[in-house]
Amino acid sequence: MNENIRLFFEKSKEIGYIDSKLYKEYSVKNGLRNEDGTGVLVGLTKISDVVGYYKENDEKIDQHGELYYRGINVKDIIEHSKTKNANLYEEVCFLILFGYLPNKEEFEIFTKELHKKYALPKHFLESKILRFPTKNLMNKLQQDVLTLYGYDKTPDDVSIDHILEQGLHIVGKIPSLICYNYQSKIHYYERKSMFIHNTDKNLSVAENILQMIRPDQKFTATEARVLDIALVLHADHGGGNNSTFVNVVMSSSGTDIYSSFAGAIGSLKGPKHGGANLKVCDMMDTVINEIGYDADETVIKDIVCRLLDKDYYDKSGLIYGMGHAVYTLSDPRSEILCDAAEKLAAEKGMQREYDFYKRFEKVAKEMIYEYKGIRCSSNVDFYSGFVYEMLNIPRDLYTLLFVCARSVGWLAHNIESQLYSGKIVRPATKYVGEAEAYIDIEMRGK
Repeated sequence: MNENIRLFFEKSKEIGYIDSKLYKEYSVKNGLRNEDGTGVLVGLTKISDVVGYYKENDEKIDQHGELYYRGINVKDIIEHSKTKNANLYEEVCFLILFGYLPNKEEFEIFTKELHKKYALPKHFLESKILRFPTKNLMNKLQQDVLTLYGYDKTPDDVSIDHILEQGLHIVGKIPSLICYNYQSKIHYYERKSMFIHNTDKNLSVAENILQMIRPDQKFTATEARVLDIALVLHADHGGGNNSTFVNVVMSSSGTDIYSSFAGAIGSLKGPKHGGANLKVCDMMDTVINEIGYDADETVIKDIVCRLLDKDYYDKSGLIYGMGHAVYTLSDPRSEILCDAAEKLAAEKGMQREYDFYKRFEKVAKEMIYEYKGIRCSSNVDFYSGFVYEMLNIPRDLYTLLFVCARSVGWLAHNIESQLYSGKIVRPATKYVGEAEAYIDIEMRGK
């Protein structure tokens, strides 16, 4: 930065300083959160519900976490689908979008229509992906979604029917975009062989992703099932999560869906949101490299204490993958992924690694309570990276898989908001500066 510009900025920080005490003084909700940590209610939805506590006499009471899609507990969705193939994500897409579970005929019609949208526009792969490899695939996905705008004959038509059709095209194409961009990146930047496999409309979203990223295109039924479950668990998480809210805020202005989705992808990239699983993986790599997979609880306790004491890893005092803004006693997504990880670990011969994650989780919960007096659980990010690792999915794709899954939630909230709210989202802010007089430039001091 230019030194003069830096000095201007330093001066601006002195002038513009806002004391955090002012939030309480003026009853302003910092980060749209109440003082007890609960979110400020800013909308109504019938799409999904995230439950981690209840209020009794204005007191927040923690409870075991539950996640509902259209009123159906996600645990029940997973539990009652054990005999199905790896296409549960498609069924959940239907449920989230249309509000009810499809019968066989409806499910077949919807699945066939979604899978038809896998293919990218003609020459898109060659001209937009292979010719323009980039290091950051989340940024590239934003660009690609915005580029799809140019292939739409009526991109600014924001009628509900058209938004649904546009959204399904984006949801269907994201798996292709993320897999092809990954291949382009490793070929150009890492000088590795590149494999471009055609999409297969006879395969589910989960199966398609696995066959597209693997040189031999092969995968087991367990692998496909576990990835399918991961997609289901990430499909939606209420209207208040950062990326969904960004999408709704942008669409409320009447802008096109490509812009709204690109904004949501930018939000999900952040390490406090979708990028959190990468922080978990990096932290766990550091821990495992130091103490190994066979470390007992005493050794793990020592390293967890160092993390909490800001004496280890990034010295933030955080244990990534532990705790959540809503869930307190348990995160249902983490519990389900933990069970799926156990089954996958058995197939992969990685029980030792799985056992280490379980021990680490147990000790981390105990020590967080001892240090901070709060009960917390692992969140979905704690096990998702480990699951992807066992599936031999490159880390470049971890957050992109989150986008792939969550895109249907974005679409549903986008439509719901425009159908039943219709107002531009415009919260207010409180000015806390001083009143100043304008001074002619010739009269100002140096």
